[in-house]
This record gives sequence, C-alpha cells and structure tokens, in this order.
Amino acid sequence: MEKIYKILLVEDEPKLSAVIKEELDRKGFETIVAKDGKEAEVLFNATTYSLIILDVNLPYKNGWILCKQFRTFDKKVPIIMLSALGEINDKVKAFAVGADDYIVKPFYFDELFARINVFIRRSERQIAGGGQFTVDDMVLDFDTKTVTRGGTEIALTVKEFALLSMLCKNRGKTISKKEILENIWDVSFDTNTNTIEVYISFLRNKIDKPFDNKLIFTKPGFGYYIKE
Repeated sequence: MEKIYKILLVEDEPKLSAVIKEELDRKGFETIVAKDGKEAEVLFNATTYSLIILDVNLPYKNGWILCKQFRTFDKKVPIIMLSALGEINDKVKAFAVGADDYIVKPFYFDELFARINVFIRRSERQIAGGGQFTVDDMVLDFDTKTVTRGGTEIALTVKEFALLSMLCKNRGKTISKKEILENIWDVSFDTNTNTIEVYISFLRNKIDKPFDNKLIFTKPGFGYYIKE
C-alpha cells in the first residue's frame, strides 16, 4: 500500500489556500488546512505531519512565532515558509526560527512540489540509512535524527541536519556550494548562495561556537569541509 504523506497548510488567503490544497491533493498528499495561527496550533497538536507549509502573515499569531513554536515541539518535521517578503533578511529570520526552506510569493507550483519532494525523499533515505556517524566528539544518529557533541544534544532543523550529514560523510573533502545546492536544495532551482552561507553560519554557531575544537572550515573560493 502506498504511503500517504500528510501536509499541514497554514494560509489565511482563502483562494490561494484552496488552490494549493487542490494541487497538493491532486499530487496524492493529504492536505489539512489552517486559516489562522490559532487553528494551526490546534491542528499541529492533534497529529503528526510529514511536512508543514506556513505563511508568514497570519491572524492571531504570525508565521515567525508559529515556526519557532512548532520547531520547539518537533525538531524533525520539515517547515517550508511562504511569504511575499523576499529580502535576504527575511530568509535569515525564517531560518533562525527553524524553517527549512523559504519560498517567495508569487511562486510556481512546480517549484513548491520540487521542494516538497526533496524533503520527502530525504526522509525516506534517512529512514533507510540509520546508524551513527562520529567526528571527533560529535555523534550524528540517523535513527533518532539527533546530534550530540561532548554528550550535549544540539537541536538542528531538518536542513541543518542534512547539511551537517553531507559534510560528515565527506569528511576531509571540500564540498562546493554547487554540490550543496544539488544535494540539499533541488538541482532544478538556483537557490541564492547567500542561503548556504547563512546555513553554514547557523551550523557553526551550534556545532563549533560553544566548543574549543572547531570542526567546520571554509576553503575560500572552493567550499566547506569538516575535519577533526
């Protein structure tokens, strides 16, 4: 029996919400719609989701607050934020509150579906993969989707975990921004490389900054690598 992926769509604009739901349902997803921040909270707490699509400007409680709240209670669920705000600062803010991706309105449905499929495929690979990976005193557990360093658990978003996993599995090898785009984002879309720099910065703040031994390094003009 084919697995049905359940998506929570939080969007207050009725026409756009109806169109997105119709397109998602047509692709075989089970789409649950929340029209405001209060309803989103209730639905989020009622069940588990494969993915969340979250608008920023919402009645009662905005997307920034909801995203941070959702991430506090679920470290693993992918969150894609939708917004008419397209500045790099808006994207940085989204990643800072726990979003895994950020799509600017108006958008193409092909792009949205491609981003969703990236997360679905990655979750399936992670379930199939399992096991642990160790670099220095840092341990990545692919079964529990957790990262610890020196015995201290470090909270990462889905995309941060994926990026760190890619660096660790290629330990000592320099990974270019192009390779990161092709593996962590979707190869069909030219995500701004500033986004990658933001994610690397977030990883360093969580993985390196609190500890004496640094693990993540930059090779100027080439990319990033991890080493003990």
